[in-house]
Amino acid sequence: MRGYRIVAIRLICALVAVAGALLSPPAAAEPLPFDTLCHAVTGAGTADSALPTLPFACRGAPADYQRGSLWLRADLRPLPVDRSDVALMVHQSRFDRLAVAFTYADGHVAWERVASGAFGTRWRVGGQVAFEAPSRDVPLVSITMRFDHVASHKLLRMRIVTNAEAGAQSAMLAALIGAALTLLLVGAVYNLSLALAVRRQFLLWHGVWAACVLVWGTIWSQLELIVMPGLAGAAAAQICTFLACIAITAATVSAVTSVERSILPRWASVATVALGLGIGVYGIPAALVRDAAIDWIGDVLGLLVLVDLAAVALVLGWAWRRRSPDARDVAMAWSVPMAALGLTQVVDVGSALWGGGAQVLVLFAAALQTLFLSIATTRRLARLRVERDHARAAEARASELAGRDPLTNLHNRRGFIERTTPLLGDRRLADAPAALLLIDVDRFKSVNDAFGHEAGDIVLCKIAQRLQRWESPSCAVARLGGEEFALAIVGIDGFALIRFVDGVRQELAVLDHGAAIGDRAVTVSIGAIQARGACSFQQLYRHADAALYAAKQGGRDRVVVQDIDAAGDTPTFTTDRIIAQLAS
Repeated sequence: MRGYRIVAIRLICALVAVAGALLSPPAAAEPLPFDTLCHAVTGAGTADSALPTLPFACRGAPADYQRGSLWLRADLRPLPVDRSDVALMVHQSRFDRLAVAFTYADGHVAWERVASGAFGTRWRVGGQVAFEAPSRDVPLVSITMRFDHVASHKLLRMRIVTNAEAGAQSAMLAALIGAALTLLLVGAVYNLSLALAVRRQFLLWHGVWAACVLVWGTIWSQLELIVMPGLAGAAAAQICTFLACIAITAATVSAVTSVERSILPRWASVATVALGLGIGVYGIPAALVRDAAIDWIGDVLGLLVLVDLAAVALVLGWAWRRRSPDARDVAMAWSVPMAALGLTQVVDVGSALWGGGAQVLVLFAAALQTLFLSIATTRRLARLRVERDHARAAEARASELAGRDPLTNLHNRRGFIERTTPLLGDRRLADAPAALLLIDVDRFKSVNDAFGHEAGDIVLCKIAQRLQRWESPSCAVARLGGEEFALAIVGIDGFALIRFVDGVRQELAVLDHGAAIGDRAVTVSIGAIQARGACSFQQLYRHADAALYAAKQGGRDRVVVQDIDAAGDTPTFTTDRIIAQLAS
């Protein structure tokens, strides 16, 4: 918990440090607030050459300009700028055409023009359009901007900088935006892949959020104009508004779905998700509107965003208090972008951050959030993977113990069947022979009666230790119960098998049990079944049991080997005379 808090505090401090260092534009960069500009309104058909005759008003606010042209004039003489080296930076907004007039002291007017879908080479990274004043020996006295069919003068932001500063700031913005977009691309791909891999809904929605912010940042920054120049201007601004609303919707659903259903009241999750979906739907008219209604639509949208942020914060806080690990990670990851987004709704960031303003702040915060949540999710999944591996190891150990005889540590009946099933299956049934040996200790009850069960257990363990020496990839050994053992082997048959079986009998007969039962001899009887065809364990066991019974009936301390063909016909017993001949 403390580690997460430290990381969250560091991220917030980093954001504050960046904001504190960059929110104030350089001293030489002069923003042009609207109340410092004079304005005039004309019809859209008015020629640019009518500029000298226009009646500019320097007080109040313009009205009824959405269907015509809004003229804004900035007198540079009272401003602390170098009028011999001037560049005007205008943030793209919803207008059809922008014409800029540079007026000099001798009355000369130089015009530069752009239109939606045709910014030419004047677009700059960071959603800006640059107009450089032609260099002349005569001082520049004013700059006039003509916006045709602009949606709202409240959306306009302009700055005056030197040409060198314009290039440097564009380069800085390009580096910052490029880094942020790269992180968002990696985060989007990673979270979407992770969502498919682990089937977590909130990661899917977070991937959608990162993808929306990635596309939004690309279009807002105008990087898409490299391949799609026709998207410049109003179309890009409208698309960005819609993408921003969809991103908020995805972020809201991601935050809510990160909380376990048992923790969060249903009404709270439904209400918060509905609020997020409402913002997404509200983004449609907010994106399409091109008239004066955009002002109050924007105000309502800002209020909805603040309410949504508060609702998400309450949901995550509620879940965090109830020790939801996913909610804790999401809450700490979202603290930075939520703070940044809330800041842009209550504070006018203006043209800070090299002119990028609120958009760069949100983009940078979103990149940090995606990076933090990806790291936090990866760490959590790594811990879950370790826990899963431990659980699987414990399960495997428990399964192994369940298949072992607690006295001798040999396989028990269950473990022996599990072990011999793949053993018999891997022997290329039509070619390699297989055999099953059932080994029974002769008159073992008398050992228990005479020396006690503890001595009997020692005898069984001694026999088990010797049998375990034959354990190999082609041979499995088990204690089936009581004094009965089993051995399955593949790869030998015929006389070789008979010799092996009798060798097992002889080696067990010469074991020294003196410490437990003195000089009393312990012998075993063995019934073996050999087969070449496809035989199941049950078939082999049935015939081996019959052979063991025959060995017991034949006088004990002996082996009987039977043969069964692939069809499972009645086996033929190997006689004691053949065994005697082999022994001789």
